[in-house]
Amino acid sequence: MRELQSELEISYDRVAQHYADEYSEELKRKPFDQELLDQFAASVHDRGLVCDLGCGPGQVARYLRDCGVDVCGIDLSLEMVRCARQLNPDISFEQGDMLALNAPDGSFAGIVSYYAIIHLRREEVPRALRELHRVLQLGGKLLLAFHGGEGGFHRDEWYGEPVSIDVTLFEGQEMADYLTEAGFEIERIAQREPYSFEYPTRRVYVLGRKPLL
Repeated sequence: MRELQSELEISYDRVAQHYADEYSEELKRKPFDQELLDQFAASVHDRGLVCDLGCGPGQVARYLRDCGVDVCGIDLSLEMVRCARQLNPDISFEQGDMLALNAPDGSFAGIVSYYAIIHLRREEVPRALRELHRVLQLGGKLLLAFHGGEGGFHRDEWYGEPVSIDVTLFEGQEMADYLTEAGFEIERIAQREPYSFEYPTRRVYVLGRKPLL
């Protein structure tokens, strides 16, 4: 284990099993997300390895694998990685930080990242997106999902456990601007209202592409 753990990593380690129990099957109740992931899977199929970044218990990686995509997962929390490995033994999961990925340039044909970038401060987002751009192949696809809005909020308790988790809210055009600055082409911005069982924020999705040249 690394000597220094962030409060975010420690917090997610504490709630990992609770989180996995609640969210590992969540996509079955989310037709909008299924449709987006189906389209994403079709765009990266047979093009190489795809990374589920901030994978949690691996529900998105599982969905993509079941669509025939060659996929792996990366998460900051080692306990989340352990849950993902247990639930999905046929998929490779590793611990990693989206601000400094342990992957060579051009490693991935695609990256999908659901609700991971929300844990960065705004000033950290450009650095993270440059890192995602670095590890994508030319022509590689990116799908980001995040909570829509302005400002953010803090959580200090979750599942009865003490945590310290900050969430940053973003508007779609704001994220698109960050992505453009990082070198991406924007293909689509989509959003939906929350399902009744979700936290009550708009869900926003930005699909981008690393240019061929």
